Amino acid sequence: MKAYEFAGEVMADGQLKLPESALVQLAGHRAVRVIVLVQDPSEDEEAAEWNTMAAEQFLAGYSKADAIYDTL
Repeated sequence: MKAYEFAGEVMADGQLKLPESALVQLAGHRAVRVIVLVQDPSEDEEAAEWNTMAAEQFLAGYSKADAIYDTL
């Protein structure tokens, strides 16, 4: 069994779009086994999402009556 690695894209209709160079390599093959690897969000992006959510949750409990403490 041979393995080919290349990047593709999942289209809005669910079809997998392959680069032309990959299609040339796969031409003539009758059966294939497909393994899909999806890139995880980077740790920085994930940390930023958590920080945003934490700030939103923290500020959700803030009321106008708490503004008096901002002047201290």
